[in-house]
Amino acid sequence: MNVVQVDTPGGSYPIHIGPGRLDALDQCIPADATAIAVVTNPTVAALYGERAEAALARTGKRVLRIELPDGEAHKDWQSLNLIFDALLAQRLDRRCVLVALGGGVIGDMTGFAAAVYMRGVRFLQVPTTLLAQVDSSVGGKTAVNHPLGKNMIGAFYQPIAVEIDTDVLGTLPAREVSAGLAEVIKYGLILDPAFWTWCEENAQKLRALDPDAIAHAIRRSCELKAQVVGKDERESGLRAILNLGHTFGHAIESGLGYGAWLHGEAVGCGMVQAAELSADVTGFDRGDVARVRALVAAIGCPAVAPDLGADRWLELMQVDKKTEGGSIRYVLMTRIGAAVMQPAPDDAVRAVLARTTQ
Repeated sequence: MNVVQVDTPGGSYPIHIGPGRLDALDQCIPADATAIAVVTNPTVAALYGERAEAALARTGKRVLRIELPDGEAHKDWQSLNLIFDALLAQRLDRRCVLVALGGGVIGDMTGFAAAVYMRGVRFLQVPTTLLAQVDSSVGGKTAVNHPLGKNMIGAFYQPIAVEIDTDVLGTLPAREVSAGLAEVIKYGLILDPAFWTWCEENAQKLRALDPDAIAHAIRRSCELKAQVVGKDERESGLRAILNLGHTFGHAIESGLGYGAWLHGEAVGCGMVQAAELSADVTGFDRGDVARVRALVAAIGCPAVAPDLGADRWLELMQVDKKTEGGSIRYVLMTRIGAAVMQPAPDDAVRAVLARTTQ
């Protein structure tokens, strides 16, 4: 087992990474907990619900299950209220613990519910997709989507631990693996050029879920994210660079309808677009743009974006948490391993859209 420590003003907690962590969930529940609510969806519940609940039952606490509809399209207020309905109906108090058993949608909604139920209860992240393991489960971002924008309503709220069971990746569809790898390569692109090169050299091993390669990728991704989150928990500066590709990616998700593309697929394609924009605005090397495009394709993500129409693209990107005073601020690269936040002229963005969409 590998352990990565996250230290933020909002809380310090461990990330445990290794096989069989689902069977050790009881070790993460505080002794004073009065009840445990496992929030999941039918797909994950069928695979891992009983196993997780059996481990949690060893605490001697009451364990209940809350199943939410599956998919990004259901990351909304209606699904969030299903959590509150169950917690209130079962009379769970402020010493209960919520357990997010699922991918990024479940993790985000469970964390948001924990942040506001009785003004804050504890929760545990148990991510079951690669994307959630390397990104959304770490750092305390919680949210639901709004029809006008993705993740626009939420809170920064840290879990008490993150339990990453690498065994669960074997049941993921290939698209989900590729989507998770988009977030993995992102860390190298903005923070660690040596890790980026390693990802280029090991892309096929990562897609095949080679145990050693995937364990290293998860650990290094978590280490890099923990470093950034520890310096900037509430995304007032440095942490925003973790959104590389997300301004374009969120526009793809919103424009096509949530769920048409997986989040990681949209981010992977968005990184290609961000690299193109970086070449025009910051002087990012054109050869490195080609490397970004090649690696995004190698991990199995789309490298060409849908043609939403330039005006629609810009409209969707305006509804972004990085927009300030009506000006869209993009995460751009100056070189592999270094990123900055800055506006870009609409003309430059339109030029990028013209050559990256079809």
